[in-house]
Amino acid sequence: MSDTDDKGLIAKIIDKVTGEYNRFSSRQRWRMALLLLLDTFLIQVSVIVALALRFEGEIPTPYLATYINIAPWFTIIILLLFAWRGLYFSLWRYAGMEELGNIVAASSLSSTVLILLTRFYAFPRMVLIMQWCLIILLLAGSRLALRTLRRVLIMRERGESFNLKPTSAQDRHSRLLIIGADGTGADLVTQLKRSRRNVIGFIDDDPHKQLMKIHGIPVIGTTADLATAVQRYGIDEVLLSQATTNGDFKQRVVDALTGLNVKLHIIPSVNELIEGKVTINELRPISIEDLLGREPVKLNVQQISEQLKDQVVLITGAGGSIGSELCRQVCRYQPKLLLMLGHGENSIFEAVLDMDKRFPNVPKAQIIADVRDKKKIDSVFAQYRPNYVLHAAAHKHVTFMENNPDEAVKTNIFGTQNVALSALKYGATKFVMISTDKAVNPSSVMGATKRVAEMVVQDLNGKGRTRFISVRFGNVLGSRGSVVPVFRYQIAKGGPVTVRHPDMERYFMTIPEAAQLVLQAAAIGKGGEVFVLDMGKPVKIVDLARNLILLSGYRPDKDIKIVFTGPLPGEKLREEILMTEEGTDVTEHSRIFIAKNATCSPEILSKMLAVIEEMAFRTGGDLKMALKMLVPSYTPYIEGEARALVAAAGEEEGS
Repeated sequence: MSDTDDKGLIAKIIDKVTGEYNRFSSRQRWRMALLLLLDTFLIQVSVIVALALRFEGEIPTPYLATYINIAPWFTIIILLLFAWRGLYFSLWRYAGMEELGNIVAASSLSSTVLILLTRFYAFPRMVLIMQWCLIILLLAGSRLALRTLRRVLIMRERGESFNLKPTSAQDRHSRLLIIGADGTGADLVTQLKRSRRNVIGFIDDDPHKQLMKIHGIPVIGTTADLATAVQRYGIDEVLLSQATTNGDFKQRVVDALTGLNVKLHIIPSVNELIEGKVTINELRPISIEDLLGREPVKLNVQQISEQLKDQVVLITGAGGSIGSELCRQVCRYQPKLLLMLGHGENSIFEAVLDMDKRFPNVPKAQIIADVRDKKKIDSVFAQYRPNYVLHAAAHKHVTFMENNPDEAVKTNIFGTQNVALSALKYGATKFVMISTDKAVNPSSVMGATKRVAEMVVQDLNGKGRTRFISVRFGNVLGSRGSVVPVFRYQIAKGGPVTVRHPDMERYFMTIPEAAQLVLQAAAIGKGGEVFVLDMGKPVKIVDLARNLILLSGYRPDKDIKIVFTGPLPGEKLREEILMTEEGTDVTEHSRIFIAKNATCSPEILSKMLAVIEEMAFRTGGDLKMALKMLVPSYTPYIEGEARALVAAAGEEEGS
């Protein structure tokens, strides 16, 4: 090759490197400059150490002078070649085998240049071989040190890695886009490459990561570019990191991908692994829970463990959504015995199967009993002497209870009283009742009976060693009888999806989140409190319906219609967590508060309970008015107001 050709090649390399350099931000350029300085030092070290090794520490002056003469040219050319091979355009915190290959190639080029520059000098050939080995070690060590440190910190924080299942031929042809150029995304790329999946690029909103590469995969834009990137690169599947995004961000991603016929999957988080929702090798479709935007619950695990470990724990309603999740959460704290009490044998059977699979070493007892059966409940306490009672058994369906107020009274009030009195009689340490936001300024029989149950529980506190506590929260996603399973059923049938009113809102939390906060509130409680859980922002039911339609692969109001039917008896447009005249007190946990409830004298409570019990079990009568006398904030359902809401909903739908 002639000198003219050499100069032409160097000019092309300079042009390419300059072009790449000009594309990056000032912060990225500073990072590159630091790497250049580091490599300049390492290049000199590699040659000097090679000479020292060759001559056992005594470097002959002629050889040292030779290198000093060629060092400036050698260093400049090598740095250009390193840049040409992309050593300054990768995120080395995520360095892998591809980057190591670039280091070997760049080091080989550096040794070749050294050979060419020393061909007119008497320079030991063994030094050239040693220098090649040393520069590889030095470059790889400097790059991979950051990667190792980063990975240690990630593993310590998340405790997870990814090991994907073998993929099908169809999967290998899919073109993937990963949202989140972080440690999670880097781990995923490594495993996807092993599975021979076709990863096209990353999307990340960090401006300093733009145009950089992780394991050879470029960051091709921000979330604002998502729809364009999907169409430009023919993306079939988008993978979204659960650990680094909130609900609002996920909602924006879903909106951006609407109508693009792209699969959207979530990279599992450590919380999901702990909860047992997924295994380490699963990517799951995005769910409605992901769009809720709830922050993970931070628990004082030691505080909860000190109270539950080696204790006998009774959970009523153990076959229900909340009750079964409480069973799962309690088992993590190694109770001496878990008592699973429920009225329905099938639900208890399913819950027991799940508990035996998840926690085979936790002793359990299954009890089929109705909390309204005072004698049976008393015998359970006499036999097992539970230390902790978590009372989740209740009638919760608003409309059904509106039409059957006597059943709501029997279970929610007197069933609660039966369990609470037995807990008091047999000296349980704590009794925790699961309440509801519908107990606040209730408009339904269900809400009014739960408020009375709170009053019953509070009244018993201080009458013995048992500490009585209530925990109040809103709707949980995915529970039996909740709106989400109904919507999914309607979508599967092709619609329409029925929503009561366009302005109807509810507070939502996930089932595990609710159960975890219940246990934390129980650990905090001193007795007599009505705890209120932070439910976040209310969610419009119509938005929930639209998101479920989108996540099912359909377009709202086009593929699946949404129809407004008007509120049912006892339903509010908006739920309240607190009574406005009461307010709350803070606790040691940022998401748990204490309601300042209006009080009722023990004498009035006792007299009214006797009247309500007589009406519910024997004589009949207007239970709603009796509840109103005990709960002044209760506003019974009025049919005329409901008709007006239905009419308003119809007008809004047609507008």
